[in-house]
Amino acid sequence: MSVSSASAAKFICARGNWSVTNLALQKILYMAHMVHLGRTGNRLINAQFEAWDYGPVEPQLYRQVRMFGNRPIQDIFFAPPIVTGMAERDTLDEACDALISKKPGELVAMTHWQNGAWARHYVPGYRGNSIPDADIIDEYRARIGRQ
Repeated sequence: MSVSSASAAKFICARGNWSVTNLALQKILYMAHMVHLGRTGNRLINAQFEAWDYGPVEPQLYRQVRMFGNRPIQDIFFAPPIVTGMAERDTLDEACDALISKKPGELVAMTHWQNGAWARHYVPGYRGNSIPDADIIDEYRARIGRQ
């Protein structure tokens, strides 16, 4: 079962001791979503990613936290449901363990992978190109070396 992007965002930001920026949040969330979708065939979040200039972005979440600019996001997630599904929690924990300490440039490089779903749908300067789940699954398989 998928979770709201706000619930996943609150989970990630709390795991990062509220030191996670919007850019980092978007990248960590995308990578977690990709792994979860690739492993289980189920979406991690109930929202669609789009191919923006700085990588995959969940637009509604971006708008919710953009006021922080490049500063750490504070807890503005007042009432999202807690992430209760064990598979979803495990995926988010794994993503946080692997990615929360990465620098923004490292995260951007990961999501700008030339064989990735973002690269297939990115049009410079344009926002609105959705990244289909099938392409995200293809990216997961390519990254783990399984076609």
